[in-house]
This record gives sequence, C-alpha cells and structure tokens, in this order.
Amino acid sequence: MGKSDVSRRGFIKGTAGAAAAAVVATKATQVLGANDRVNLAVVGIRGRGRAHISNFAAIPGVRVTTLCDVDENLFPAQVKSMQDKFGYTPATVWDMRRVFDDKEIDAVAFATPNHWHALGTIWACLAGKHVYVEKPSTWGIWEGRQMVNAARAANVLVQVGFQSRSRPSTIAAMKFLRSGKLGKIYMARGLCFKPRGDIGRYPDGPMPEGEKFFLTREGGPMPAYSAAYLEKVHYDEWIGPARKRPFNRNRFHYNWHWQWEYGNGDTGNQGPHQFDIARWGLGKDEYPVKIRSFGGCFVHDSVQNTPNTQTTIYEYADGTILEFATGGLYTNAEGAVHIGNIFYGSEGWMEINGGDWRTFFGRKGEPGPDSKNFDESVPDPLDTVGEGEPGHFGNFIAALRSGKQSDLNCDIEVGHRSSVLPLLGNISYRVGREVIFDGRREVFVGDKEANRLLKREEERPPYIVPDLS
Repeated sequence: MGKSDVSRRGFIKGTAGAAAAAVVATKATQVLGANDRVNLAVVGIRGRGRAHISNFAAIPGVRVTTLCDVDENLFPAQVKSMQDKFGYTPATVWDMRRVFDDKEIDAVAFATPNHWHALGTIWACLAGKHVYVEKPSTWGIWEGRQMVNAARAANVLVQVGFQSRSRPSTIAAMKFLRSGKLGKIYMARGLCFKPRGDIGRYPDGPMPEGEKFFLTREGGPMPAYSAAYLEKVHYDEWIGPARKRPFNRNRFHYNWHWQWEYGNGDTGNQGPHQFDIARWGLGKDEYPVKIRSFGGCFVHDSVQNTPNTQTTIYEYADGTILEFATGGLYTNAEGAVHIGNIFYGSEGWMEINGGDWRTFFGRKGEPGPDSKNFDESVPDPLDTVGEGEPGHFGNFIAALRSGKQSDLNCDIEVGHRSSVLPLLGNISYRVGREVIFDGRREVFVGDKEANRLLKREEERPPYIVPDLS
C-alpha cells in the first residue's frame, strides 16, 4: 500500500467512513472549467469575512451563494450589502456543516476565529470542497499538519490568506533579495508594533441591556451582548473544539485573539504576515532549530493571557537568525517600519513597510533601489505572478479553474510552515525557556512540556480534529 493510500485510509478512518470515501473519490477530483460558475460559501462574516465576501463576489464567474456565521445577528446587514452591491440574495446558515452538505457549493472561505481554522478546513476537504482559509492557517502545530494531510488525501486545493504572496511590490522585494545586491542575507526581523487597548474584565453571561463597550481594534461603540442579542448566537458552536465555557464578552468577537484557547496573541494574529515574508525572504523552507521568546502582558490589568509585548529569536541550522518583535503598547518605529520587515545583508539592508520597500547600502546607509524605482529587468527566480491583495482571492479562483496546486500562490503547505513560526515562539514563551525543534517530525526534542502544547489536551465531541497521519 502506497503513502497516498495510507493517507486516504487515515483520512476516512478519522472522519465519516464509506460515504466520505465516495466523495473523496469523485467530487474532490473534479476540475472546474474556465467558463463554469464557482459557487462559494463564506464562513465567518464579521471583520475579515466582509473582505472575503466583497472580493470573491466581485470576481467574474464567482457567486457567493451562502453566508455562514454562528451569530445570526450579523445576517441582515450582510445580506442587504450583497443585495445592494451584487444584486442577489445569498442563503444564510449558522451551522457550517450545512455548507459542507450542499453539493452545489464548490469552495469555502474561512474567516473564523483561529481555533476553528483546522477543523472547518478538514470538514470542508472531507466534503470535497476547495478551501481559502485565513492566516494563521492553524491555531496549533499538530492540527495544522492534519490540514495539509486532509487537502492531499482529498485532492482539493487549499489556499492560505497570506496575501503578500500575491502583492506585486512584495514579489519585487523578494526578487531584489534574490538578486544578491544586498549580499548575503544573514538575518531578518519582523515587526508588529500595533498599540492595543485594555480589554478589561467582564463577568460571564449576558451584558446589561443598552450598555456600550469598545472593541480593541475598531475603537468604536458596539451594542452590548444582551440576553436578547445572545438568543441569536450559537455559542456552543462558536466554542467548537475548545473546552466548554460559559459566554463572556472577552471570549467572543475579536477579543478571542487574546485568549490562548482561541487565539495566538498579536504574534499569531498580525504577526503571521510578517513571519511569512521573513521566511520567504530568507529562502527558508526548513524550520528553525532553536527558539527563545520573552515578554509579558504589561500595563493592562485584564483577562488577556497572551503577551502584548514579546521578543522572539529563531536560529536556523546554518546560523541564520530571524527575530520578531510584538509591541502592543505605544512604541517608536524602527526606521520607517511599524508593521513590516527588515532584512540585513552583508552589503546593506531592506525595509518593507506594508506595500512599500526601501534599500540602504554601506556604512553610511546610502539609499538604493526601492518599490518606486526598482529595475524590473532583474530575473525572477521565484517564477510567480501576483496582482495585489484582491489578486490573492483571484489567484485562488484561477487555480480552481486550472485544477493545479502549483498555481496557488500560497498552498496549505507553504501557509502551514509560515504559521508554525509564531506558534513556536508562543510555546517558548509559555514554557519560559529555549526550545529545540525537530522540524522533520514537527516535535520538540526531549521536551514533554513543550510537546503538550502542540495540540489540545482536551477533546470535545463532536468537534474533534482527526488524526490523518
């Protein structure tokens, strides 16, 4: 029995038996024609989900047929928005399993909280659906590997939302790094300097009717999660694979980011974009071997248990260094960069700040080529094409039409390897010391405490991530 057969057997064993085998053998291997309409569902329609809806629905030949969210209060506004912008009315469901049951849906886009990324993707793959999943691809390292296994066993395409992989200016920056003009690139630095407010403390249960509060990201008033509001929230489904806990405003929309059970802090929220660019620029497909992370949740007195200030150092087997700094309080930029990357070479350095980049050379830091005057004649060893952030959604649809995994700008394996980096840093932070990582097996060397953090210790039926090894 070959490796693919073993993977397929494990996939079926861990999910839904013989009925799933038929789906994997038929639906999942179908290729969409160039003129076929792509029917797509979006799971998670608040925040980033709104970008999924508007970008996918704007692509010719794509129809967002279904909106799915456990918070049914969100449906009226999103349905009206689609009616106004695109002239049709999508279906609405709160249980994502109804999406997977719909044979007319070709692909599913996930903008759910991190702790749902793996199981939702695996269930979708099982149903023969192609998947676009937001970053980080996974909440935990082990379950992220099961996502890769599911995609391969089911023969579906899974794209991760690292949109810089389809941004022309970032692709140009990678070309320049490969050109050798900065010399040997020996270190990369990722920065996430993004001030966050204090999420405070709230008692479990509904909030008083009419009370106002502020979300840490938007900074604007939102209606309280009153008893009436929560009547339309399927909170057990929201908890999903995490342990059962009562409703709390800080364990719901957006503030879930700052709880280890659901999110990964800003190192694993904004940070994955910069980790992906750092790994891409360093040309590292392998994992680092040594990781040490320091930090804490300073100033604020809240229920947040992820750090708001964190520094992590990664060392690769050849001595290359990747540093990452998360600053959730008020802080200065480094050069021109608040949220971005810096690459250090033997001849100078490069700053990447959003879609712009600049280079500096020599002892005096003399300005060199940048994103506005880059010589496009530099050979493209990456052999890739991108069309900006909307192009990342378009790239996914184009790959569905070609049926080629190689056409994805960020296949699940690529996205998984970048998503693992912040998770490694967080595990070092949580155990309070340096950890040694065996990248071939994706386990820590001789470290039971760290290895316990590779996956959830508690499983909650029916929301169990299957072992598809």
